[in-house]
Amino acid sequence: MIYLRKAEDRGHANHGWLDSWHTFSFANYYDPDFMGFSALRVINEDVIEPSQGFGTHPHKDMEILTYVLSGTVEHEDSMGNKEQVHAGEFQIMSAGTGVRHSEYNASSDHPLHLYQIWIIPNQVGLEPRYEQRIFDAPQGCQLVLSPDAREGSLKVFQDMTLSRWTLKKDEQSVYPIQADRRVWIQVVRGSVSINGQKAGASDAFAVWDETALSIYTDENSDILLFDLPPV
Repeated sequence: MIYLRKAEDRGHANHGWLDSWHTFSFANYYDPDFMGFSALRVINEDVIEPSQGFGTHPHKDMEILTYVLSGTVEHEDSMGNKEQVHAGEFQIMSAGTGVRHSEYNASSDHPLHLYQIWIIPNQVGLEPRYEQRIFDAPQGCQLVLSPDAREGSLKVFQDMTLSRWTLKKDEQSVYPIQADRRVWIQVVRGSVSINGQKAGASDAFAVWDETALSIYTDENSDILLFDLPPV
């Protein structure tokens, strides 16, 4: 089964300083059919106005991933980290037993565009931790998250992987799916077809009970592919 989650069907909240699209139920957006997918709990696509952001707030028992599309995040947390996260960079934070942090647009001139993704960990009460990394952007597939931090990826406390695919126009690839696994594909840029179903930027596919995915790009494209455990 392949379900297309169109960008315009997501929850939407425009707060002036923040324009946010919610793939799953979040804050004032509630849809019982979209509470998450496997270990994914939140996928928010945010545009934050210059010098604006989220003041200090708490998290607990969640893996929080930020992927910056354009601009720079100014991050500060209760673990003592004070960092900038630039376009193309991934940041992950295990909230574990509890952490407080703030996130601001570091620019006074340009908006900040990012994805923030919450992943339910496979254990609670973890010691809070912080990592960030910028990966090279070669053509093809690059591992970003894995439970054992293999191939230079960031560690995630869940039986899942996240890979970033950077594909040229008219490129075709095949992704085999192990039995009972679920896959979520988030289209970051461009236009792709998954087993013949087309999607554009900010659209997504939820996949289950499939053995393989045929990925074809109509133009230069970037996707995030989450390989997830069964529910």
